[in-house]
Amino acid sequence: MTSLHFPQHRLRRLRRDEFSRRLVREHALTASDLIYPVFVLDSDGGTQEVGSMPGVSRLGRSALYAAAERCLELGVPVLALFPVIDAALKTPDGREALNPEGLVPRTVRELKRRFPELGVMTDVALDPFTSHGQDGLLDDTGYIVNDTTVAVLTQQALVQADAGVDIVAPSDMMDGRIGAIRQALESQGLIHTRIMAYSAKYASAFYGPFRDAVGSAGNLGKADKKVYQMDPANSDEALREVAMDIAEGADMVMVKPGMPYLDIVRRVKDEFKVPTFAYQVSGEYAMIKAAAQNGWLDHDATMMESLLAFKRAGADGVLTYFALDAAERLRG
Repeated sequence: MTSLHFPQHRLRRLRRDEFSRRLVREHALTASDLIYPVFVLDSDGGTQEVGSMPGVSRLGRSALYAAAERCLELGVPVLALFPVIDAALKTPDGREALNPEGLVPRTVRELKRRFPELGVMTDVALDPFTSHGQDGLLDDTGYIVNDTTVAVLTQQALVQADAGVDIVAPSDMMDGRIGAIRQALESQGLIHTRIMAYSAKYASAFYGPFRDAVGSAGNLGKADKKVYQMDPANSDEALREVAMDIAEGADMVMVKPGMPYLDIVRRVKDEFKVPTFAYQVSGEYAMIKAAAQNGWLDHDATMMESLLAFKRAGADGVLTYFALDAAERLRG
């Protein structure tokens, strides 16, 4: 860096006025950077509030279509679907995930029929569908088996792609699933289906409200996901995960959670120069909401600063439950 000396250089000069602050601003957030995650009910109408996520509800179809319409109005390009599966449909093998007439493929088909210009993204993982709440299949000892799970995930991705989804997003963290899914998509002629890989997904304490929202918390109980999700202490390992997913055919990669892992976002972007996304997860959202409700933080200012931080760290986009609120504020 060039040697700077005072008073030849007064760095506050460029901060003095609004016009000069705007002129030299290095990063900007736009509505096009946002993906809106929604929790989907298998009902025609109605909503269910998620108590641990103030302002977020599980959406029946009519409310979901209204949210999709709002995304288009505000310029939010992608809606990400997370299903709330009836407990009666949950099984140890998560077979409902493969039902071509299940909640997810039906919802995808209807969204693409009504809103063809809106991007739709689906989660590829078994935890919403399993009676034990894990992302994969269990052996007799309770260990999550990799290769058998990958075979099921591949079929799940094909069901979603056949329904017309734009982006499949494997969030399971099984080894080799991106390559298996890409190969299957190609073999079925589904060459335009994009893959956003949850490449660096950590075994984080920040996921609790999400598991409440999709109804998997009770199934998981006191178990954890440390045998397949990443150790929060590791960063070099994240680069290996990303490298493998890119080599196997991922179009985009993701780091999850977001703000506690901005260093990982920066390393991934610098190392690979590929489309890189971060997920501002339910716990991050809930913390901001709770602090704002108590008057400890300014809600809108904190929301916008947190989202801008992802862009500054190198993220090309952010999955956030604030997407519609942020897009409204950006519109002015």
